[in-house]
Amino acid sequence: MRHFGHVAPEVRRRLFHQEPCAFTADSPARLLAAALGATLYSPATRPRLADDIVKQAAGGVVSMVLCLEDSIGDEDVAEGEENLVRQFADLDTRTGTELPLLFIRVRAPAQIPDLVARLGPAVRLLSGFVLPKFTEERGIPFLEALATAEAACGHRLFAMPVLESPELLYRESRVETLEGIFRAVDKYRDRVLALRLGVTDFCSSYGLRRAPDMTAYDVQIVASVISDVVNMLGRADGTGFTVTGPVWEYFRVPERLFKPMLRTSPFLEGQAVELREKLIEHAMDGLLREISLDHANGLLGKTCIHPSHVPAVHALSVVSHEEYSDAADILRPERGGGGVLRSQYTNKMNEVKPHRAWAERTMLRAEVFGVAHEDVSFVDLLAAGIPR
Repeated sequence: MRHFGHVAPEVRRRLFHQEPCAFTADSPARLLAAALGATLYSPATRPRLADDIVKQAAGGVVSMVLCLEDSIGDEDVAEGEENLVRQFADLDTRTGTELPLLFIRVRAPAQIPDLVARLGPAVRLLSGFVLPKFTEERGIPFLEALATAEAACGHRLFAMPVLESPELLYRESRVETLEGIFRAVDKYRDRVLALRLGVTDFCSSYGLRRAPDMTAYDVQIVASVISDVVNMLGRADGTGFTVTGPVWEYFRVPERLFKPMLRTSPFLEGQAVELREKLIEHAMDGLLREISLDHANGLLGKTCIHPSHVPAVHALSVVSHEEYSDAADILRPERGGGGVLRSQYTNKMNEVKPHRAWAERTMLRAEVFGVAHEDVSFVDLLAAGIPR
């Protein structure tokens, strides 16, 4: 699979200075963590789940979570488990069909070895499990169950803990909770692919819900948690993990209070004006702003609950030609001693030592999402990425 793999080859050549790389579920964890992109959630009870997965993969989705937790009722868990076993068996018969990375979001540790056993040979299609309401105390049993299941089936399985518990939100327990989470995920570092933020649960603790013209960063209590999570768990010194962006809950706006957040000028050519109007109508201007703020705050990838969000996440994850040029300059071997140089775009200073970690992350993102041609904007990438 590859990002923008659903786009015609001639279109990719027109868009990309460096095309996104191909990868598989067996690729190195560091590459897969960066490549998750828009992770699309789906209830595990959907009766045509296998068809849905194949359809979404054909539309550009590279990672999906099949949910047995909050997206279904307590009374539907057994049905959801049975459905997953049937749907994975169905997928296993579809030889040659490209599938996304597939994860199951469970409720309890015991579900992990049980589901792995019930999936049988089809477990080869599973990339891992999403672990809810993760703290050190609650998370260790999940991680131990994952290690046991992996040993039993002989297939690599990753964990993606969700950071969403009240202890993480409350000021008096936040640092202690983060320290515990770090101890847990550090102990199982080789199995933890990424950490996911459960912002909806954060808001729930205070009876809040952000409007479609507000980003997560406008809700100060949520923004403070994101900041502390990145501070303690997302460091670029080799101790950190990939942290993914929070879910965007909206896909259509009935009424707008504030002005749209999309400038008109990037959309002036061709049919882009119509695209801008469609994005605004469907609350995507807020999503685009939040994705930009995710990147600025050290997050990569995003939880998504609607397929229409996927092209936006992926378009804004592509490395611009300017970013690539700066990163390449900073990482030149002859720059190893440090120093300051003017950007090839003559609009900024690149300071080699302070900007090195940024440059390394940018090059990893360039590998999985590609580098746009100099004259290609995110509008071009967004328009190309929307399935026809």
